[in-house]
Amino acid sequence: MTTAQDIPLGVSVKTDVEYRAGRPKPYKARARWIDPTTGDRRSKSESFATPEEAQDWIDGIVRAANGGIDPAAATQRLAEYGDDVMPLAIRGLERKTLDPYLAGWRLRVVPSLGHIPVRMITNGVVDRAVHAWIADECSRSTVKNSIAILVRVLEQALRDGVVQHNVARVTGWQREYERAEDELDDPRSLALPDWEALTRLADALVAQSHGRFTGWGHVVTFAACTAARIGEVSGVRAADIDRRTWTWTVRRQTTPGPGGLIDKGTKGKRARKVPIIEEVREMVTERLDSASGPDGRLFTGPRGGRISTAVLRDATHWDQVVTALGYEHLRRHDLRHTGLTWMADAGVPVHVLRKIAGHGSLMTTQRYLHPDQSSIEDAGTALSAHLGRAPGAGWSPNGPQLRAV
Repeated sequence: MTTAQDIPLGVSVKTDVEYRAGRPKPYKARARWIDPTTGDRRSKSESFATPEEAQDWIDGIVRAANGGIDPAAATQRLAEYGDDVMPLAIRGLERKTLDPYLAGWRLRVVPSLGHIPVRMITNGVVDRAVHAWIADECSRSTVKNSIAILVRVLEQALRDGVVQHNVARVTGWQREYERAEDELDDPRSLALPDWEALTRLADALVAQSHGRFTGWGHVVTFAACTAARIGEVSGVRAADIDRRTWTWTVRRQTTPGPGGLIDKGTKGKRARKVPIIEEVREMVTERLDSASGPDGRLFTGPRGGRISTAVLRDATHWDQVVTALGYEHLRRHDLRHTGLTWMADAGVPVHVLRKIAGHGSLMTTQRYLHPDQSSIEDAGTALSAHLGRAPGAGWSPNGPQLRAV
């Protein structure tokens, strides 16, 4: 889109589009204004192939005359306003900073807030968006870059008089991020205690959802029993389930993207196999039998749409339900912590648990182990029993006495 650079700011512009038949570009867009210094009448025009292109040119002229923004910017949605002012918002940024800022805008800010009118964005709205990014396991730098570009766009809105103050200058998010990281040092503390607690949660979420949609209970139960992320549950296709071995090959996850939810590879780009326990096989069988072919999704929303952690939260009134059940701390991602904790307590070897979880580091998996006092004592007993079976093993004040070879 071409915009005039020589139109004085604040002048009143009159525009029109003339159709001239028989020409390759028959739509002539024209703008007229009075030069505020000389009083002379001035004009600018350009020809286009379509009326839409001509109107875009006129819109650019009007924005230039109004200081670069649409006079209706007060009612513009954030995504549209951001597109208009982005050249101003990113001025002065180096390339190495610009790329992650624009990625944060495209992948997180616009999907989370882009549909909201600029003047309706509040501190609370921004807080919720940032909390959702943290809950979706975005890295600290990713969250920082996403907030930074939002601050720059809303700073321009402040200069333009669209808003009274910059609500994106949020504080405390780093402390929340640190709290989330601290919790991961002891992920066992985030897990549900037992199967009864899980079924009670699933039933309560269904009861609070619109139309009492049973699918929400299935999503929650399946996520906990497979130690999976909600986005990964949304990505399950019928072909990913092997009924012969009752294993699920985790290949994809649903995440926010430009224009809405999209499917992409799993975190770390690694496929992994997860066991499907007997308690959920009947439910999985029913869903496999009703799936629309090998590529059919096993879990969808009530209207057949993709699921995300935010969708599950809003559709089931998650925060109110978990508070009523006494699990105020519980987030959707804690269903994954629940499954991994249960598997660790069941005696799944740590190297196997790591493969099921898809962890890159063994140290991450080891956080789910629980070396309580009784298990420590059992380890000592086991070692004594092992040494006792060794021929000639024993102890004396002079040290261990082993049979000479």
